[in-house]
Amino acid sequence: MDLATLIGILGSLLIGILGSLALIVVTMLMSGDLSMFVNMPSVVIVIGETFTAVMAKYSLGQFLAFGKMAGKGFKGGDIDLGDLIDEIVSLADEARKGGLLSLEGKEVSSDFLQRGIQLLVDGHDPDVVKALLSKEKTEAEKRHATGASIFTNMASMAPAMGMIGTLIGLVAMLANMSDPKAIGPAMAVALLTTLYGAVLANGFCEPMADKLTLKAQKDAMVKNLVIDALLAIQNGQNPRVIDSMLRNYLPEGKREVAEK
Repeated sequence: MDLATLIGILGSLLIGILGSLALIVVTMLMSGDLSMFVNMPSVVIVIGETFTAVMAKYSLGQFLAFGKMAGKGFKGGDIDLGDLIDEIVSLADEARKGGLLSLEGKEVSSDFLQRGIQLLVDGHDPDVVKALLSKEKTEAEKRHATGASIFTNMASMAPAMGMIGTLIGLVAMLANMSDPKAIGPAMAVALLTTLYGAVLANGFCEPMADKLTLKAQKDAMVKNLVIDALLAIQNGQNPRVIDSMLRNYLPEGKREVAEK
């Protein structure tokens, strides 16, 4: 579980909820009626219309996969670059001593690295290895970009749907000005749809889009590191040279610590 995502989203939602609770407390003191902050037509308008409108922008498969993408936002266990570099340098040392075939069957921490090692063991040319792995990286980037864009579109769509709900509520209110009993429910739809849309967009969708973008960038960096490493191993470079080259992927402040 990625605690940064969980705490960030829950904290953001909590602020919106606390704001609503503050209003509810005032309402309780004035009238004791809590039901005015729960309005199912508002929920249907904001959530239902947001989902259906965004769905129309994508294929069904892409849209249905967004739940899996959301799971990645909460998923922890990111690859530690320092540990990955140490693992690769160890593989480079084995390959230099026993040849590329000595890497066959080696268990490694990354599936992408495993596939790359197999390409080396199978004797493919460096250009082929680079092309195949780069293609896999590019396709993964496209999938990640699609997942992030779905949440970005939801973040922009939810407030718009809230505004539509507000207009619906105002039209209903103005059309029934002669009936005082109809004004309250219509006004509730008008106000609560705006509230729901703002909380959904800023408390969930936008943070998820940003988090998935960051994870996609980290994934692309890891794949670039692996590609550079495998090509260097295939070229027979000294493990110490490979180690020095890969340390450039680490934040500057961590390079010296990692080298000790």
